[in-house]
Amino acid sequence: MFQILVVEDDKNTRRLMEAVLLSGGYQPILAEDGVRALKLLEQNKVDLIIVDIMLPKLDGYELTRTLRNCGDTTPILMVTAKETQADKREGFLAGTDDYMVKPVDEEEMLWRIAALLRRSKIANEHRITIGKTLLDYDCLTVTQEGRQEELPKKEFLLLFHLLSNPNRIFTRRQLMDEIWDMGSETDERTVDVHINRLRDRFRDNGDFEIITVRGLGYKAVRCSP
Repeated sequence: MFQILVVEDDKNTRRLMEAVLLSGGYQPILAEDGVRALKLLEQNKVDLIIVDIMLPKLDGYELTRTLRNCGDTTPILMVTAKETQADKREGFLAGTDDYMVKPVDEEEMLWRIAALLRRSKIANEHRITIGKTLLDYDCLTVTQEGRQEELPKKEFLLLFHLLSNPNRIFTRRQLMDEIWDMGSETDERTVDVHINRLRDRFRDNGDFEIITVRGLGYKAVRCSP
């Protein structure tokens, strides 16, 4: 079960988030301020952090910056009443992965959590080997028959995600949410453009193929040797 740290000073909001996370199949860990959150992070393996900005002792911006400066890459979702573009900008510059404005839609929050956890899982796996093809997440490279090629970031993430889940069908919207971030204003046709580029790059690769599933989306299949 994924453990999610909720850093929120309002008791009623903490209880609500606890109930929502439990209903989504997650194990919540609760902290009332940033200092308490840091102590809990020392004691627990946490898969994701939900943090308010306006906190006593150590606010959400400073908590996020502290974690990132220490090399902590745990996904962070800021959930706050601060809604201006300047607030959001500061949040992302501090190192948050996503940002929601209160009051939040509970179902949407669970969608965003799931997307952040999936992206985190991909990042933590680092490498995939399919036949004679090696994908290295840290370098954004694909090595085939001893030839290494560095891909543009979005192309690499898209290919890595598809090959991490062979035979699983993804809609364009799912791929947008997981690779381009939820709520991106980029048109879903961007996915088609990136898929076509990947097909062109790897048209001679015999280890995998990206298949169009008509009316649904795309999937990657591993080719038989």
